[in-house]
Formats: sequence, structure tokens, C-alpha cells
Amino acid sequence: MEKLLEDAFVLFGIFAMFFFSLKVVKCLKYFVHTKWLGVPDSFFNSLGEWAVITGATDGIGKAYAHEFAKRGLNIVLISRTKEKLIKVANEIGQATGRKVKTVQVNFTERDIYEHIKENLRGLEIGVLVNNVGMLQTPDPCRFLEMTDIDKKKNVQQKHFSETINDMIAVNMVSVAKMTQLVLPRMKERQKGLILNISSGVATAPCPLYCLYASTKIFMERFSRGCQAEYGSKGIIIKCSMPYSVASQMSRVMPGIIAKSAEDYVRSSLDCVLLGDRCHGSLAHEILAYVYGKLPHWFVYTDAFLDKLMDHVQNYARSQGNKSH
Repeated sequence: MEKLLEDAFVLFGIFAMFFFSLKVVKCLKYFVHTKWLGVPDSFFNSLGEWAVITGATDGIGKAYAHEFAKRGLNIVLISRTKEKLIKVANEIGQATGRKVKTVQVNFTERDIYEHIKENLRGLEIGVLVNNVGMLQTPDPCRFLEMTDIDKKKNVQQKHFSETINDMIAVNMVSVAKMTQLVLPRMKERQKGLILNISSGVATAPCPLYCLYASTKIFMERFSRGCQAEYGSKGIIIKCSMPYSVASQMSRVMPGIIAKSAEDYVRSSLDCVLLGDRCHGSLAHEILAYVYGKLPHWFVYTDAFLDKLMDHVQNYARSQGNKSH
């Protein structure tokens, strides 16, 4: 019996060391690719002439649009606000000299995809970035409290079911429908890149963001399934799962963990050849590992969740005061 227990502990130790070694190797790959190797601009240029980005006028989407233009691709910006589309298009055109096409749509609506299809007709699309996203509320909250937070802020409140429908339309339907529009031509040409921007909160059940996190895990599963189906056709379908990125939606400032949108985008593009999903930066990869090791019995307690809500709200208020 003692011999059996000893062998069991040895096997457990070997397995633990093997698992830890895999994590170390993955981190080293991130470090090497983002610091030295990267992905050459010629790779993206070889995929096609145009990059299509949804949610392209703010944050990560805007940063992807600028970065792909710098790397030699023409850009299709898809977003809901005409003034922002014109502004970003002018910025990219003046900075890079690339062609920029704009498509104004609201992704909460379901009848927009024929309009998008017509605007994409005839374009050799090498890259699609499914970035458009919607957060249920700016502050973390329990599922049934989403409407209460909006009322406290005197924001005109949509019906609860309408909020749910809008999040599904923006975070889930848009990904499937945009992929359906672009993938057939990529399959014919045997090359293309589809980047689906999910979220780090989708790596595990995420209280206080449960609806948002649930829509984002759809993106991860959809991406990996499509990659399995079409990877052999020369197409890369990758899910990027960032944690904190400084943007209007996240309301955080850049730091060690929270990356600027520009820094995150450059890092994530250097990692596009590393598997079918990634967190896009070494800091976020380490954070994902740590978060996955936190015990649920502690993280899911009311006391912890209440403290987390207070911390996030106090941080948001402090950042708001600094900006005024």
C-alpha cells in the first residue's frame, strides 16, 4: 500500500511539473514573438487587399484599423456613428495613404447584413476583425440589478429583455453573420484571417458580468469550431481574449495589466500564429493563469463580489475626477 501511494505521488509530481513546463513554454513563446519575432507585414499583405473591422471607431477596433493600414492594407470601417466613421477614415487616409471605405450600421439591428454585403462586394478581403461589442452596464453588477444601475444614473432605460436581445445581436449574431459574409471568398482563395475579439472574462464563469461573459464564450467556441473546419483551407480563425484594455467602454487607464489599445493590438498581431486562441499579451496570459487558479468558493462569495463592485466603482470615479 505504501509503495502504491509513493508511486501515485511521484506520478502526480511528474504531471504537475509537465503542466507547469507547458505554461512556461507558452509564456516564452509570447515573449519571443512579441519582443523579437513577430509577424512580418508581408504576411498580412499576402492575405488580401482589404481589412474589414467592425466597431472600428473607438478603442481596440480603431487601433486595429490604424495598425492594418500601417501594414499596407486598405480598410473598411463598420460602425454606427457617421461622424466618427468620417473622422477615423480621414485620420487613416492622412497618416497612411491607404484607401478607406466606411459602412454605417447599428449592430443591434438584424436587417443590416444585406447592406453590408453590398458594400463589401468586389473587395478582396484578406482580414476580418469581429470587434464590435456591447457591455450590459459600465459597472459590474448582478444579473437582475442591471436596470437598477441605469436608473440611478438617470439614463433612459430600455426594457430588460431589449437589453438582452441587443447584447446577443451585437456580441454573437454579428460574429456569425460577418463570418458568413466574408468566409466563402476566403475559402475560394485558400487564404484569410478572421480575428474574433472575445474577452478574458470568458475564460471562466464570471459573476457580475455573467451576461457579457456568456456572449463572449460563444465567440471563443465559434472561433475554435470554425478553425477546425476551415484551418486546412489556409484560413486562420483566431479568438483573442483580452483582459483590461484602456478604452471608452472599459474606463481604465493604461498600466502594467491594462494595455493601451495600440499596444494590445500590436502584441496580439504578433501572436496570430500561436494557436487558435490567445489572450494577446504576456501580461494578460499570466493574469488568465492566476485567475484560473483562484478558488471558486472564495471568488463567488457575496462578500468578495460586493468588495469587487465597490473597488471598481471607486476606481472609475477616481479616474473620472482626474479627467476633469
